[in-house]
Amino acid sequence: MEEQCYKEATIRPIIHPVLRAAACALSLICGAAYAQNFPERPVTLICPWPAGGGTDVAMRALGEAVAKHLGQRVVIENKPGASGTLGPGVMASSARPDGYTLSQIPIGVFRMPYIQKVNYDPIADFTYIIGITGYTFGVVVRADSPWKTWQEFIAYAKDNPGKVSYSTPGTGTSLHITMEAIAVREGLQWLHVPFKGNADATVALLGGHVTASADSTGWGELIDAGKLRMLTSWGAERTKRWPTVPTLKELGYGIVSNSPYGLAGPKGMDPKIVKILHDAFRKAIDDPSYIKTIERLDQERWYLSTEEYTKYARETFMAEKATMERLGLKP
Repeated sequence: MEEQCYKEATIRPIIHPVLRAAACALSLICGAAYAQNFPERPVTLICPWPAGGGTDVAMRALGEAVAKHLGQRVVIENKPGASGTLGPGVMASSARPDGYTLSQIPIGVFRMPYIQKVNYDPIADFTYIIGITGYTFGVVVRADSPWKTWQEFIAYAKDNPGKVSYSTPGTGTSLHITMEAIAVREGLQWLHVPFKGNADATVALLGGHVTASADSTGWGELIDAGKLRMLTSWGAERTKRWPTVPTLKELGYGIVSNSPYGLAGPKGMDPKIVKILHDAFRKAIDDPSYIKTIERLDQERWYLSTEEYTKYARETFMAEKATMERLGLKP
């Protein structure tokens, strides 16, 4: 009996490492083969905004462009809500890290954890893939409104506390944060009315339910048609499309807000699959059809590599904490 026990004790330490090594080797081989064959079926790209809005239009154009390089369809799935963070949160909590489910990552993903309870960690729960583009933001009013300039609009808001209302795509978005920063700077009070996306917010403005809309340029055609008036844009420079409209920076606020965004998957993705996706999307953002779409939406190209975008995510998450504290928007 003692001899048998001795043999088992000496054999097990030898056999187990061999089996473990074989299992690891098999896993690596299978993983490499899986990555090499990726993708073998359509890829789902979550758009965390309603269908028909500017982001949805851009995502669909991007999906069509990247499909040429992936060799598979890219299906756009709209999951609006929670100021653009519902979709990424659902992906982080329920999607497998196999590369078949991705999401647009609006900047609110890094901000919302400081405002309310969320079901994700912006750093630990995502695999950042690529930086894509950024919005052109601005404030518009109806063309029949009495305000011809931003200064006139601000003067009215100061003289009529609480009477001016403005719509945005949601609480905690860059549009909401910037408008509240302006209110603090000017010492005025106005009413924030959040919507799920640009389409609903624009309908509310046209119907006279809100005084103004702070949003990306999904309402561009209505400006060109003479139904809306743009009072200010928020980029570093004036827009090519509306060169007579001053920027917030020009108006003395020192604010540049364009809310860049990119794409990510769930945590734990195979680096080889990340590279396949990055390279395909990198080619897609240079596709003429996609470039034409984002130019029409006044979105600027904002490419970041996987490493650069991951670094950006960490730095932005830390920076948003100070912003929320300064504006008093922490819970």
